[in-house]
Amino acid sequence: LTQENGGSMSSEVEEIMKRIIKHKGVREVIIADKEANLVYQDSNTGTSIEEHKKYAANLAQLTTQARSVVRDLDAQNDLSFLRIRSKRHEIMVAPDKDFLLMVVQDPSSSESKK
Repeated sequence: LTQENGGSMSSEVEEIMKRIIKHKGVREVIIADKEANLVYQDSNTGTSIEEHKKYAANLAQLTTQARSVVRDLDAQNDLSFLRIRSKRHEIMVAPDKDFLLMVVQDPSSSESKK
């Protein structure tokens, strides 16, 4: 469990993050600010902070692009959730005005829950 900015995170938010990381198949939970700086990160796989920074930077860029596409198609609309699935991972991104919540999970674990 690491808070990157040294600031205090709401205990309620921290408890929610701890609950998310305990879900079956969840590998990483990352919160980044709008500049893609890590605010919070937790891992079930021992992933390095550098890897989490890479996730944050790349997903922030992709989220900006996806938001732009949504708004280009309908100016009154906005991106509320982004889900990416590859052979090895499923990445879910919940963008907010100031933060991005990213959860990386093993897709084979989520299939077994159904």
